[in-house]
Amino acid sequence: MNDVFITSTGHYLPGAPVENDQIEEILGEIYGKPSRLKRRILKSNGIKTRHYAIDKHHTTTISNSQIAAKAGLDCLNQSYVAKQQIQMLSCATSQGDMILPGFGSMVQADIELSDVELQTSHGICSSSMMALKSAFTSLKADEHSNALVIASELTSRLFKASHYEAADVNGDKKLDFNAEFLRFMLSDGAGSLLLETRPRDTCFRIDWIRGFSHADSYPVCMSVGLPQDNTQTKTWQDYSTYAEAEAEGALLIRQDVRLLENIVKVGVDGFLRLVDEGLVKVSEIDHLLCHYSSNYFRSKIHDMLEVAGATVPYEKWYSNLTTRGNTGCASILIMLDEFRRTQTYKEGDVIFCMVPESGRFNTVYMKLTVVNEINE
Repeated sequence: MNDVFITSTGHYLPGAPVENDQIEEILGEIYGKPSRLKRRILKSNGIKTRHYAIDKHHTTTISNSQIAAKAGLDCLNQSYVAKQQIQMLSCATSQGDMILPGFGSMVQADIELSDVELQTSHGICSSSMMALKSAFTSLKADEHSNALVIASELTSRLFKASHYEAADVNGDKKLDFNAEFLRFMLSDGAGSLLLETRPRDTCFRIDWIRGFSHADSYPVCMSVGLPQDNTQTKTWQDYSTYAEAEAEGALLIRQDVRLLENIVKVGVDGFLRLVDEGLVKVSEIDHLLCHYSSNYFRSKIHDMLEVAGATVPYEKWYSNLTTRGNTGCASILIMLDEFRRTQTYKEGDVIFCMVPESGRFNTVYMKLTVVNEINE
């Protein structure tokens, strides 16, 4: 079976960096009042700047598919492959610009790729790794010699103050903490990878990708489509009108913070399973790229690994969360792109990637090895 290599990377972040004190200038103050939770949430997550694809008038400046297309073109512009040569396009997002058709179709049209095999992965943070594995296995099985993988998010549209004001279920102008929480956590952007079955210059060989989902063991933790009282089976499409669904808060994005701590437990558990299977040797990891939504979880993951005797020292960790924000499924690809361009690594180095997702608790892991092109 073919070896598969990441030979080029790219990203796109819309607009200028937005600092913490500018967030509500763009998203708006709900009921005209500054958030009482913002400072607490930002202190915990450690994010200093992020990017939004909406302006202070709540006008969308660029669509999600266009963000994805720009990231894909950035990747191709740094590669040896012309877009006319791309054989497969594999895309991921938590929410496209439209409900139908699939997100990948819209991205393909925006990049103007012809006659590609198309894949769209839908989910939250780990959907990018699902899209990546789909492309990886296709190349591994010799169905294609290259594939373009893109993950993109445009969550800022969900955080407009007007949406929260329209979801005042009891008419008391009180905000649901689980809905407001993510307002200061998520932002917009896209990352992309080019996969090939031959190495180019110094690149990353994908050794394996594995995931463990725990949807059978935990209730929904992060969602859009459920009302504030999510004990009922009713979703946003089951209301008589969309206006009724909005009034019940069923169109707000929520995080059940009571369940969120489980993301560390299941993520570390999966890592230790891979160690037991012999797929991971902790001492061989030279660089750890872990997508975590908040700096709060960084120490939790580290400490739990330490207790288990599988510590990866902090000096091996790499993250750009503080400057790029939490861009959901795009985060790991944006991180890989910046790591490739700005960090120091050498042939033979092992890069371990870990992407936990809190939607209903799925974690995906990937092992990369740095290789140099062999001149024959």
